Amino acid sequence: MLRCRILGHRFRFLSEGETMRWHCARGCGAGGAKRYPAAEDAERYARAFDREDSEDLGRRAPLVGLFPLRLLRAVRLRRKKETAPGPGPEPPTH
Repeated sequence: MLRCRILGHRFRFLSEGETMRWHCARGCGAGGAKRYPAAEDAERYARAFDREDSEDLGRRAPLVGLFPLRLLRAVRLRRKKETAPGPGPEPPTH
């Protein structure tokens, strides 16, 4: 599916007994399963992985929005280092 190739899969996680299963919510057919020693472990991991990034949007800044600012800052720091005078020659040691 083109959407998954461009944006990435949108995995949903659920537990069935000792097995955690996941599938792409966009319907491309991607998915899998992993078996855990206890059903509680499978449920705990499925609950932890099955969250949307949009739930934390107010707490975390989106990478796409801040990426240009990070690039600008990196360029400025690099220019500052290049134009800054060096410490000068080191005194000779005997």
